[in-house]
Amino acid sequence: MGKVSSFDELCIEGLKDIYDAEHQITQALPKMAEAATSAKLKDAFNAHLKQTQEHITRLEKVFSLMGETPERKACVAAKGLIAEGSENIREITRGPLLDAVLIESAQKVEHYEIASYGTLRTFATQASKTDVAKLLSETLQEEEDTDRALTALAEAVINPKAAQIAEVGHP
Repeated sequence: MGKVSSFDELCIEGLKDIYDAEHQITQALPKMAEAATSAKLKDAFNAHLKQTQEHITRLEKVFSLMGETPERKACVAAKGLIAEGSENIREITRGPLLDAVLIESAQKVEHYEIASYGTLRTFATQASKTDVAKLLSETLQEEEDTDRALTALAEAVINPKAAQIAEVGHP
C-alpha cells in the first residue's frame, strides 16, 4: 500500500498491525509457558494463548465488518518486545527470577496491545462504526484484565520469591 490518505485506511493499517502482533504472540506464549517454573504462571500463559486465538478470530470479524480481508502488516513493536523476552529466557537462570522477568515481558506486550486496541476502538467510534468499536472494546477489556492478573500474580507470588533469591545472593 502507498501512503495512508484516509481515516478508514488508517484504521485498516492499525488492524493489520495488531493482527500480526496477535499472531506473533501465539508463537511466543508457548515458549514463555515452557520457560516458566511457576505453575500459576504457566497456567496464565496457556490461558492467554487461548484468549489470543479468540482475539485473532474477533479481529477477523472486524476486518469483515470493515469490508476487508484479514491481512497482516509486520508489527515491528511486537517483534522487538518478543525478541527481548526471548533474550531474557536465554540469559536469566530458570526459576523465580526468570518468572519475574517473564511477567515483565508479557506486560510490555499487554501494554502495547492495550494502546493499540484503545486507539483502534477510538478510531472506530469516531468513524461511527459501533459494531467494530464494540468488538475492539471486548478485546481491550480482556487485555486490561490480563495485565491486572499478571500484576496480581507478580506481587503476590512471583516477585517475593525472586526477591528472596536476591537477598540470599547478596549478603
